Amino acid sequence: MLTDLQGQIERITYFNEENGYTVAKVKIPNRNDLVTVVGSIIAPTPGEVIAMKGEWVTSPRYGAQFKVVHYTSLVPASVSGIEKYLGSGLIRGIGPVMAKRIVKHFGEETLAVIEHDSKKLTEVEGIGDVRVQMIRNAWSAQKEIREVMIFLQSQGVSSGYATKIFKQYKEKSIEVVKANPYRLAADIYGIGFITADRIAERLGVAKNSEQRAEAGILYVLNQISEEGHVYYPREMLIKKCQEILGVEQEIIAQAFAPLAADGRIVIEDVRGSAGAEGVSAEAVYPARYYFAETGIANKLKSLIGTPLSKRAIDAPKAVEWVQQQLSIKLADRQQEAVSSAIDHKVMVITGGPGTGKTTIINAILKIFSRAGAHILLAAPTGRAAKRMSEVTRHEAKTIHRMLKYSVREGGFEKNETNPLDGDLIIIDEVSMIDTLLMHHLLRAIPVRATLILVGDVNQLPSVGAGNILKDIIDSRAVPVVELHEIFRQAQESLIVVNAHKINHGVMPVLKTPGEKSEDFYFIQKENPEEVLKLIVELVTERIPKRFGLHPVDDIQVLTPMHRGVVGAENLNLVLQQTLNPREDGITRGGKNFRVNDKVMQVRNNYDKDVFNGDIGRIVRIDTEMQEVTIAFDGRTVVYDYPDLDEIIMAYAISVHKSQGSEYPAVVIPLLTQHYVLLQKNLIYTAVTRGKKLVVIIGTSKALAIGVKNNKTEQRYTNLRRRLG
Repeated sequence: MLTDLQGQIERITYFNEENGYTVAKVKIPNRNDLVTVVGSIIAPTPGEVIAMKGEWVTSPRYGAQFKVVHYTSLVPASVSGIEKYLGSGLIRGIGPVMAKRIVKHFGEETLAVIEHDSKKLTEVEGIGDVRVQMIRNAWSAQKEIREVMIFLQSQGVSSGYATKIFKQYKEKSIEVVKANPYRLAADIYGIGFITADRIAERLGVAKNSEQRAEAGILYVLNQISEEGHVYYPREMLIKKCQEILGVEQEIIAQAFAPLAADGRIVIEDVRGSAGAEGVSAEAVYPARYYFAETGIANKLKSLIGTPLSKRAIDAPKAVEWVQQQLSIKLADRQQEAVSSAIDHKVMVITGGPGTGKTTIINAILKIFSRAGAHILLAAPTGRAAKRMSEVTRHEAKTIHRMLKYSVREGGFEKNETNPLDGDLIIIDEVSMIDTLLMHHLLRAIPVRATLILVGDVNQLPSVGAGNILKDIIDSRAVPVVELHEIFRQAQESLIVVNAHKINHGVMPVLKTPGEKSEDFYFIQKENPEEVLKLIVELVTERIPKRFGLHPVDDIQVLTPMHRGVVGAENLNLVLQQTLNPREDGITRGGKNFRVNDKVMQVRNNYDKDVFNGDIGRIVRIDTEMQEVTIAFDGRTVVYDYPDLDEIIMAYAISVHKSQGSEYPAVVIPLLTQHYVLLQKNLIYTAVTRGKKLVVIIGTSKALAIGVKNNKTEQRYTNLRRRLG
């Protein structure tokens, strides 16, 4: 039998944003002790009064608790309750100090003043017209958000997404969700098809409906894109959709036609393409990937087919001249690369570390500068662009900044109608560039320009869909200079030597800490707990002490996995507690953020001008304004609390997330439990991220498995065929 209980929330002991599960201490009238209340409560707020229905339960560990089955929220009536309520962060613009002032001035009438006569708030010291408007907007928004939350929770949605949904659709939130819950998966970052499908089911959408089948196909295609595929064979796609949707294949097959008619997908005959044989003659593309892939092929062909500019450069003479200018003797392959850059409109330079790519770029820059060419340099990430600037002494930008993304226009300002002003455009770290970004880049390349693509084809392919660098090389549509020779200076680095050994499927030279080595060490450990303990010791004490490196700014832990004892999630928890053991901070989405934390942006945010893979440090947390300020390479970016789902801890990151970056020191755990991900290109990528020091901790067996595993997961792309 359910019991009624009413009281005021004093403090929140635990709150899970994903499902709303709450543990709170509640003050009940006429009781001296606080009651522990557990259950699902929407955005619980200290000071809030709740009328509950539930039952008393006894936990062996925590004792008597009141388990909430149903509740209603009431505004607090007492002055202390109102102060606690307002000062809890409920309203942006009112923190604990301001709440105290407001309540001292208005007493029990405080909430009525905010609701009905907010202009009076200017009577309080520190509140002007701007803040009054902010408080008024926040009060109104939180009321509407709460209504949205109540509706969404009744449909099985976590309270953590309510603010995002409200931000997207405003007062139409409930109307939109009721009309087409699957829009949530398409429109809002973090809300996937599974959540939208659960809402749809509660709203009565039939399991075999056309709307659900269409949404399911788009969802699976999106998942496939995140795995790196530009398209997927139709037969395989139908089977994948059937596994997820649990409906007959016929229903799924019928949903392709309306999606194609609406222009949301493109179906193409790909007989003879890699990956299509014996599976399906039809490839199903998300529309944006089809137009991006065909656009890339068409623009490259256009560039290749356009005659060289009238600024004729004699290649042999230029090569001779630049060697004198730089006081160097270029190797045969380097001379070939420089000549090719002069004689062709598009070319590729690929090779591992220490093979002289930078020397070639500097030689090309010298020649084209002498000829009066306007030169542009760019790379996919901020760190890669910064490194490119340092080694060439020529300004380099990220591709996004070079193309000038416009928030107002919702796209890049530079395109075919407003191209880049460049005669020579050199792009570094091309292995990182995915299909969509390459399409936008090529759209902005003027046909008069020479385009040079530089990268290491043996690294992991892009995080986004496609395999751009490999496909262009394999197409043989443009000249490719592949560099293998390690130059003498680079041979002195065991990092470089071992990287090339790994790339050739040969076990690297393993030096233990007791043996003489300047930059590459291997420590044999098999137990994950021991590996974890050693990583902490290395990062916090041993490496900083011996090499003079900063434990946060200079040392990066790279791991193959997200889960497990030495996965990124657990490593971050342990390293955060060790390197930044502050008590203050905020918790969002199960993550605790503290000032000075090392963090990473995990999706492109054009509004903020920060991109997937950017690493920064938290410099300020404003609980009153509900904002977190993060510094990225000296530039500060402000995040509202709901936007923090784009941020993860970065004391340890996955190898994939490290692409395009270099760190003074990297520490890499490699255990046989990682066997699913142990591949040659992953280990090669991890090792080549270290500039001064690489330390691998784990087992030689795990390392051998990875080095010998040359199998990389095939990506379904058609760029090679389109260029061939």
